[in-house]
Amino acid sequence: MSLSAILTEAYNFFRNHVRQLAALTIPMLILQVIIQQWLGGEMLVQSQAETPEFGAIHGAAMMALLLVFSLLIAALTLFMEVRSQGYDVTPARVLKESFTFVPPLLLAGVFSGLAILMPFVLFAAFGPLWLIGLTMSFYLFARLAFVNFMVVVERITPLQAIKASFNFSKPVVLKTIMVLMLYLPISLVGGNLSAIAAQVGAPLQIIVDTVVAFFSLFVNVALFRLYMINRNDKPEPSDDTIA
Repeated sequence: MSLSAILTEAYNFFRNHVRQLAALTIPMLILQVIIQQWLGGEMLVQSQAETPEFGAIHGAAMMALLLVFSLLIAALTLFMEVRSQGYDVTPARVLKESFTFVPPLLLAGVFSGLAILMPFVLFAAFGPLWLIGLTMSFYLFARLAFVNFMVVVERITPLQAIKASFNFSKPVVLKTIMVLMLYLPISLVGGNLSAIAAQVGAPLQIIVDTVVAFFSLFVNVALFRLYMINRNDKPEPSDDTIA
């Protein structure tokens, strides 16, 4: 299927289920945005201090952010899976079932995140070569873009999902990169709107950032559609498969 057809189907899904998606994800997105803004403010303060101090509260906030994000991805993926099978389900039911996937998604996010950042960190130590590292990291990001889907849909372990995503994405890596590139215009527009809203006050900035984050979920919907179209039959369960 062509990329345009995939994006069209993703758009139709997002449009047809926008109310359910909003009911499911907006509360988590608001919490995520609030934590991000608080952490951003704290980082700015610490960067201007002579002796920066990062305490337990900052670590707790980071952990809370990771947990909220993992729950968000689990709920969104589970909702898309259920709807793709033709079943109707309430956002509350989806959210309840999503908690099961938070631990493996959290581990998958840590492992894949480290793998993605490693080239950039290594090449950044050599000055101008940071661009090569950034390119390699973005390529790995595309190759590992389906890890979360495989954890939720295939019910496999994080390490299995990382390996499976790397193998799965090889023939569709260009399409995956094109879908991921949608983050650029969304980020640019969202950043400008957020800067304008910040001049008015924090409440408006939270609303704007939440709305932008919600529409950014379209990228996840498009990736999931790409995944489902090219998905092979479910692998045989193994001893490591999540029950």
